[in-house]
Amino acid sequence: MLLLENYKVIELASVLAGPSVGQFLAELGAEVIKVENPATQGDVTRSWQIKNEVVKNGISAYFASVNWGKTSVFWDLRNPADLEKLYDLVKKSDIVIASYKPGDAEKLGVAYENLRKINPKIIYGHITGYGNHYDKVGYDAIIQAEAGFMYMNGEPDSPPTKMPVALIDVLAGHQLKQGILLALLQRERTGEGSYVEVSLFDSAVSALVNQASNWLNAGHIPQRIGSQHPNIVPYGTIFTTQDQKLITLAVGTDKQFAELCQILQIPEIAQEECFATNAQRVRNAEKLLPILQEKISQWQKETLLEALHNAKIPAGGVNTLPETFAMPFSKELIFESENGYKGIRQWIGKINGKRGRALQNLPDYSL
Repeated sequence: MLLLENYKVIELASVLAGPSVGQFLAELGAEVIKVENPATQGDVTRSWQIKNEVVKNGISAYFASVNWGKTSVFWDLRNPADLEKLYDLVKKSDIVIASYKPGDAEKLGVAYENLRKINPKIIYGHITGYGNHYDKVGYDAIIQAEAGFMYMNGEPDSPPTKMPVALIDVLAGHQLKQGILLALLQRERTGEGSYVEVSLFDSAVSALVNQASNWLNAGHIPQRIGSQHPNIVPYGTIFTTQDQKLITLAVGTDKQFAELCQILQIPEIAQEECFATNAQRVRNAEKLLPILQEKISQWQKETLLEALHNAKIPAGGVNTLPETFAMPFSKELIFESENGYKGIRQWIGKINGKRGRALQNLPDYSL
């Protein structure tokens, strides 16, 4: 039996963050009913296709990223009859996921205060842009900019750069998953429902981790340094091998650095005062990295990666997505439906050696 089997979830959310939580709960066994507005032809991501993509039954590749295992109903909540259907569903549900900007849920009559009167045990997970006291709508790209991610991201001579995935939405989804699971634990103990609120901005700032601490404690304003790490060298830097392939290293200890130098046949480098410790390597990165690049350029990619792996030195190739999904580690993370759609798990862990259920269905707009 899956942990959330026999639980019922209502998803009043669209785009990425909230729906990712709905799919996560579905993978753990919950029945998830996604409420979409027929006046807008459902979740807006149904129409977010890439160039030359053919969308069938309202299922775009983007929509397929976070909507597996759900049943869609198309209700206009401004219509009293449809709103009454929702209220009837709330009576027998456990969790509601919402992504309204502050004030909108109240106007529709679907705020936590409305629904808890119908079902006092309901857990209401709400994603906002900036919290309930600010009515500004949250968009991932804007918050990447406002929270500092965009300024830090890119090469030194490049403009600030947005990350290639909606990472802030993903982070907020993870935060809400944690909150909902804690609220379920509390309900098991007290019998009471809860209101769980997560904002995109809070999720972004909390994820700044060492970059935030570098500023708060050391007064350092992080700058664009490409893939290099501000605190560790060599860590994240991209190197080119003899066969013109790209690799990166994650050398976090002095011992690993000394072993790297042994493999590259420059053991004396690890003994030099300016490179002997991580602190010295950070200070002298501009001198060290060209030395490493020269030696790495004498190796074939796979030969070098095998030697580094055998020495337990963290390293990897810079993969395209086809290469990523060809790796054996990726196989268990992929869903595939009978009609050919593919997706990725939201629940990636295992309990007693087992993953959540492999979902099959995607809700189409023809329902």
